[in-house]
Amino acid sequence: MLAKGRKVAGRREEMSANYAFGPQDDDAIIKHRLLTRTTTTRGEPPLKKLQKKFMSFATEIEKDADNISDCERLYKAFLHEINTFELPLLKSKAVVDANIREKESFNELQVEIERQILHAKTDIEDLKKQLEQSKIERQHKEECEAIRKLICLQPPRSETEKLIADLEKEITDLKAENVACIRTLELRKKQFALLLHVVEELQISIEDEQKSIADELRAIAGEQKMSMEEGSVGASDSMVVD
Repeated sequence: MLAKGRKVAGRREEMSANYAFGPQDDDAIIKHRLLTRTTTTRGEPPLKKLQKKFMSFATEIEKDADNISDCERLYKAFLHEINTFELPLLKSKAVVDANIREKESFNELQVEIERQILHAKTDIEDLKKQLEQSKIERQHKEECEAIRKLICLQPPRSETEKLIADLEKEITDLKAENVACIRTLELRKKQFALLLHVVEELQISIEDEQKSIADELRAIAGEQKMSMEEGSVGASDSMVVD
């Protein structure tokens, strides 16, 4: 397959090498052929034929001989050649005018197409914005639907309000109980402080009583000791007297 492609390419290069002109000369050659009415590279060009007819007619007129019939014949041939040359020119002019009108129509069509393209681009941008907005709205709807489902899973509002009212009442009761407990605690603190003060005073009084009792016991013991000493001294004196 590759060899075949190379063969075809080589043949094309060979054919193009045999051309008398290159592709870049096509426009100039076509323009020249249209102006001279030369449609093929063979044969005599119409303009050259017209020139020959004219030169023949002019040469015949300049002769001094009696050649009126030849002049008329050459004149008619020249007119016929002019008509033959003029008809393709008129056709070419009609084609050119048609091409100009078609080009203007194509230009108008191109302007209209460009305007439609610009309008389509604007519509596409607007549709993109609408699509983005629709996506956002759809996302919001999905979020709202999810929230609605969560709300449906929750108990009714009346039950929630009753539960809230019960909780508020319980909180109020707890606050009142807390205040009462604080007051009771403060009272207990005062009572305990008073009890400690009484116990302290009682302890002090007991210690004082114990101290006084101990003093009294010591005094009694001292008196007993003195009386016993006095008794022993009296007995010894009586024994001496006897």
